[in-house]
Amino acid sequence: MNLKDKIGSKKALVSVIGMGYVGLPLAVELSKVGFMVKGIDIKEEKVNLVNSGRSDVADVEEEELGGLVKAGSLRATTDFAILKESDVVNICVPTPLSKTKDPDVSFILNAVKEIKKYLHQDQLVVLESTTYPGTTEELLLPILEETGLKAGRDFFLAFSPERIDPGNPVYKVKNTPRVVGGVTQECTEVATLFYQQFIEKVVPVSSGKSAEMVKLLENTFRSVNIGLVNEVALMCDRLGIDVWEIIDAAASKPFGYMPFYPGPGLGGHCIPIDPHYLAWKLKTLNYYARFIELAGDINSSMPYYVLGKVGEVLNGVEKSLKGSQILCLGVAYKRDIGDIRESPALDVLKLLISKGAQVRYNDPYVPKLALNGYSLQSQELDEELLQGTDCVVIVTDHSSYDYNWIVKHSRLVVDTRNATRGIEEGKEKVTKI
Repeated sequence: MNLKDKIGSKKALVSVIGMGYVGLPLAVELSKVGFMVKGIDIKEEKVNLVNSGRSDVADVEEEELGGLVKAGSLRATTDFAILKESDVVNICVPTPLSKTKDPDVSFILNAVKEIKKYLHQDQLVVLESTTYPGTTEELLLPILEETGLKAGRDFFLAFSPERIDPGNPVYKVKNTPRVVGGVTQECTEVATLFYQQFIEKVVPVSSGKSAEMVKLLENTFRSVNIGLVNEVALMCDRLGIDVWEIIDAAASKPFGYMPFYPGPGLGGHCIPIDPHYLAWKLKTLNYYARFIELAGDINSSMPYYVLGKVGEVLNGVEKSLKGSQILCLGVAYKRDIGDIRESPALDVLKLLISKGAQVRYNDPYVPKLALNGYSLQSQELDEELLQGTDCVVIVTDHSSYDYNWIVKHSRLVVDTRNATRGIEEGKEKVTKI
């Protein structure tokens, strides 16, 4: 049976490298439609967690994961030798930035070197980790072809960018369209067939480089527009007008406008990082990505703007930041999840601490937090805590918070998310960015 037949009949053995926010939901979806899946992770504790049917990824229900593990259709291992038997290999490893904002593709390279050891005829390899345009063809392809096998003839190589949105109740793996680009036409066809088995809509493009660029366009679009609206917020502050009113009024236009909203900065793995992959690649081609760099500068400055606002409201009641009791509500990078990757709340906390503030936090999804060598615990949110705090800073607008109650029992509130919209009682205590 050839690879296409194995994929079409779901008899292909699929290995997913990386059991994190991207890899585990993918492995679960593949198992649900009938594929036998082996998850690979270098962390033994992660492997043990998966094999016990427990999930540390919010979008993966333990009941569902446990059922698949119990049925034997999904198992995890630290042993890359399973790749020898695998028909399809998905790479879902981290792609962080270095301190100089250069791409760190070491996790990808380590995975590919393991795949190379076990690469065989009629095998599909797909990179899902976000990276710069050209990675699949310039880095992965030469390494894999060192085996003597040729892509498009002996094995198949493609890029298909993950589109995971943690905490999104509507769009999951299955109903989020998937872009696929192979290093040859045959590679694209095989990879497209694979994703069609478990994703409702697959969008083939002309190459792996094109697919890589698609993902970077998506998140650069968001980064630049968030940067624009953050600058508008700064402008409105200088002009003495309400940026939230301006955005709502502009959003009434039924064409030619899409609302974006200001905030304390960017968070998550994608939007703060992905545009820099593109900017770095273009620097190697003597092109300066001005929009990307400008948006990055504005977005990364927002925690300092929040710090300034907290200082302003305290100054209004003749208090200084130093020694003041500050409570940050929410430290996750977005509402209703526990993911703190690149969260602007961490920068806000660090800045407040650096100015001598006595900082505490509450987040129902993040029970503890390591920050600057200190271990912080989420405080119980009650009247005593609020009334004993000089200023409450709403950094992440979790839907479980009762904002009317919070405002009622707080002395001062700095709202970075417009979470207190519509509140009348106590609105004089609230300052919005």
